Amino acid sequence: MAKKNYILDTSVYLTDADALFKFENHDIFVPLKVLEEIDKHKKRQDSVGANARKTIRTLDEFRTKGNLQKGVRIDKGKGLITVVSYEVLKNVAFPSDLDLGIPDHIILATAMAVRDESSRKTFVVSRDINMRVICDSIGLAAEDYRTEKIITSSEELYSGLSQHLVDDQVIDRFYTGDDIIISKDETAEVWHPNQYILLMSNANEKKTCIARFYNHFQPLKKIIHDKIPDWKISSRNKEQAFAIDLLMDPSVKVVSLVGRAGSGKTLCAIAAGLQQTIGLRGSNPYDRMIVSRPVQPLGKDIGFLPGTMEEKMLPWLMPIQDNLQFLLGGDKNTLQMYVSKGKIEIEALTYIRGRSIANAFVIIDEAQNLTAHEIKTIMTRVGEGTKIVLTGDIEQIDNVYVNETSNGLAHAVEKLKEFPLSGHVTFTRGERSEVATLASKVL
Repeated sequence: MAKKNYILDTSVYLTDADALFKFENHDIFVPLKVLEEIDKHKKRQDSVGANARKTIRTLDEFRTKGNLQKGVRIDKGKGLITVVSYEVLKNVAFPSDLDLGIPDHIILATAMAVRDESSRKTFVVSRDINMRVICDSIGLAAEDYRTEKIITSSEELYSGLSQHLVDDQVIDRFYTGDDIIISKDETAEVWHPNQYILLMSNANEKKTCIARFYNHFQPLKKIIHDKIPDWKISSRNKEQAFAIDLLMDPSVKVVSLVGRAGSGKTLCAIAAGLQQTIGLRGSNPYDRMIVSRPVQPLGKDIGFLPGTMEEKMLPWLMPIQDNLQFLLGGDKNTLQMYVSKGKIEIEALTYIRGRSIANAFVIIDEAQNLTAHEIKTIMTRVGEGTKIVLTGDIEQIDNVYVNETSNGLAHAVEKLKEFPLSGHVTFTRGERSEVATLASKVL
């Protein structure tokens, strides 16, 4: 394989601190401006800050092994890493209409210097779309950092639902209670545990039934739960029925719900959590329900806001409180009573990450704003007897360091789909109101 030169933008290091080790035998050049940019983020108390600090430590280790200005071997079989100083900018024919007082432009000028001094192909790697566009406009080859991507587009995300054509008699047998087993040889695609299957008659497309798949050796199961009785929540569409079925099943420890605003994913999750913590029908499997969501930017200091911690969190946690109050009949006093008793906990994700949580029903709302590392950090906090629910809309991301193909929610959906402990549902319909549905479709 012909060796290449790679110049990694600051955004790459802040996304993945191990990026240096993922370019095989190719050489990596680090502009001095990138080091300065990384240094500005090292005090942040989130994953970006953690990546900045780890990158700095890694470079310090390389420094002890050799001269970074001359190049240090990254690892056996890997290329060299070289820090490039501002000295190389003296002879670069950088476009005069681009201001070298801008950090990104300095990085690009450094990349041009590396390219001009080498006979190898040279690429700028950046998560910043505009950076890649500028590269193209000035004749620099550019690539996105694809390692963090779990899918190439949102349409590829596992939906949790599949269709399968069968004979009329199979559907009739399913409704009469016969065991229906679909072998691996009968399916054109791979099915996953806890995936929902729409069985359709090959003679009449209107004749259907929906079943839950476990594996190719066990019978398909009917949906057991499609309502949450104590809170008068009934499914309005098949996706909500799937979600409630998974949320109410104690054997499924991880549930991911993806859908547009107003699809009911958060409401279903909270209602299921209330049913299984303070429900009036039978024993409740969980001691408490914990509902959390990231404060965007995650981990950012919020001390400048007035008031107590609860008052500071209110703007971010208000959507959760709205759903809780709706389910509790709009009674703030009832909600406060359950909060004071420790049955319901509402807090920012900043404060949940370091905990060890047992016997709880945990909901992480707006999980699309988390990185894969943050999702992993949170899920490893889950103790015995705990169920965790991840909800979010991968088309509405506020975190600049992730997108619809690299966010932590998409990672969780794709990585966990093969395991019987998990289940996933993608919501396709809005149910909040006619106005909300119309807006999500046409605006």
